[in-house]
Amino acid sequence: MKSYESIRVQTERHVGHLQLNRPERINALGKAMLLEIHDALDALEADGDVRAIVLSGAGKGFSSGFDLKEQMARKPEGAAVWREILELDFSTTMRFWDSPKPTIAAIHGPCMAGAFEMALACDISVCSRDAVFGEPELKFGAGIVTLLLPWMVGPKAAKDMLLTGDDTLGAERALALGIVSRVVPVGQHLESALAIARHIAVIDPNLVRDTKKALNRTYETQGMRAALATALDIDHAIESHGSPDKRAFMDLAREQGLKAALAWREARFKR
Repeated sequence: MKSYESIRVQTERHVGHLQLNRPERINALGKAMLLEIHDALDALEADGDVRAIVLSGAGKGFSSGFDLKEQMARKPEGAAVWREILELDFSTTMRFWDSPKPTIAAIHGPCMAGAFEMALACDISVCSRDAVFGEPELKFGAGIVTLLLPWMVGPKAAKDMLLTGDDTLGAERALALGIVSRVVPVGQHLESALAIARHIAVIDPNLVRDTKKALNRTYETQGMRAALATALDIDHAIESHGSPDKRAFMDLAREQGLKAALAWREARFKR
């Protein structure tokens, strides 16, 4: 397989393994990484020898989500710029839902925001007991790009998590809500996901592809696609207009650094 700057891709025993590989940034999802993910998925989906795809993260966690430092540097403004950013975020996430091959997320450590949505888009998710999930976007004035969560957990749990910006959800609670398929001991998330992929790879790939298509249609006929498109439009309006909380967060991050901005964000909820 071709080499990349921010991801690693390997194939073995009919399984493709796509690993997010920016461990120094907890695999933050920058523009270059998202484009590389698209390219890698094109190759894996075109490879007739690959029958399942595993997504994992290198280092201490799955991913911290979309890259805020990159956004700080780019200072995006205007409807057209934000539309381009959000459509890349959205389309990359949905590649895992739309892939004709089964996609399996192997999760450990932090799995946040846009990366959480990417894991939700995978067909199966395996997490280790040290996994922590969350979508803290509202706590610093951002919106939700790919609103898959209510389709996975129902309205009450989704509203509880999203409207509070909860980023402390543990593995067992994630399993109970249906956010993940299985919880395994620490350090076993990747091997467990690869084992599931190898199991699926034994089955007739056409049968797997068509059954995945039928399963996805169960949700799409209920209006999932239209709902996701509307949610993306709402997020576009949020981001292109800019909330006071987001401006304050980004201004502080540029002046004092991202850690200071995150501390400010959390301190607002301790009063």
